[in-house]
Amino acid sequence: MKAYTIHEAGGVENLRVEELPAPLVGEEDVLIQVKAIGINPIDVKTRSGKGLFNLLKNESPLILGWDVAGVIVETGKRVTRVRKGDEVFGMINFPGHGKAYAEYVAAPASHLAVKPANISFPEAAASSLAALTAWQALHAFSPVQKGQRVLVHAAAGGVGHFAVQMAKTMDAWVAGTSSSKNKDFILSLGADVHIDYEAAPLRTQTRDVDFVLDTIGGSTIDSSLEVMKKGAVIVSIPSGSNEMVAEKAKAAGMQGHTFKVSSNGSDMRSIADLLTKGALKPHVSHIFSFQEMRDAHDRMETGRTRGKLIVSVP
Repeated sequence: MKAYTIHEAGGVENLRVEELPAPLVGEEDVLIQVKAIGINPIDVKTRSGKGLFNLLKNESPLILGWDVAGVIVETGKRVTRVRKGDEVFGMINFPGHGKAYAEYVAAPASHLAVKPANISFPEAAASSLAALTAWQALHAFSPVQKGQRVLVHAAAGGVGHFAVQMAKTMDAWVAGTSSSKNKDFILSLGADVHIDYEAAPLRTQTRDVDFVLDTIGGSTIDSSLEVMKKGAVIVSIPSGSNEMVAEKAKAAGMQGHTFKVSSNGSDMRSIADLLTKGALKPHVSHIFSFQEMRDAHDRMETGRTRGKLIVSVP
């Protein structure tokens, strides 16, 4: 099979296509013929030597990627939930060695969900890491309640555009931040209010927020605390720029949490249910060919992606 490997951290030129044996399947694993791969910021960070690189640098070969959608071609003898021929999707082995940048990937069956019939393979791959992050963040600490005021930062991004839709399914009032060019997109997701972070300070544009999903970190934490109610919750995702969120929130009479997503098949099945019902719609901004993996990384590094980037596998 063909797979993209990296032998050292660095630029996109370090992504190399190699011919490798198809992976072996454990008793609780399945072998997936990959049809689509989701590209995420953690992929780019890890390739460049940050992210999960230190955890994975001794793997040989090191194959990036965690989001997959495809068809099961083999199952381990203890796998019962899915079977050969099923179309599946999920975020696999995160945080760990996902090995998704390949034509075939072995994955724990417990990390997967059956792909809804009403979505494509690219849409399924798009609805893995980012959707799972949004889902877990909204439920992990103090789940969003009906009627609460929810603020989602970077609401046009991968995690953000899922979080807006999910919070609406929880009957919350939702505000989403972005630049003005993404206003119509964010409102189309169901957000009640769009906030242009470039136009004016956050404190002049909203108040009395019950729950904040912070996907930016740094000063965004401070500005968020200014518009939150006493006892409100802020969940901050970007490691490296959110270490003080708990301390700052506590000092203001609020709750602050850092958060990292992890593979979970049960949560993936909840996401699959929302996709089946049409309550959740992934936005795929561009589909690259397998040969264009480096281009996908270049696009992700701009930090300006609306929704998700996908690589299609022949």
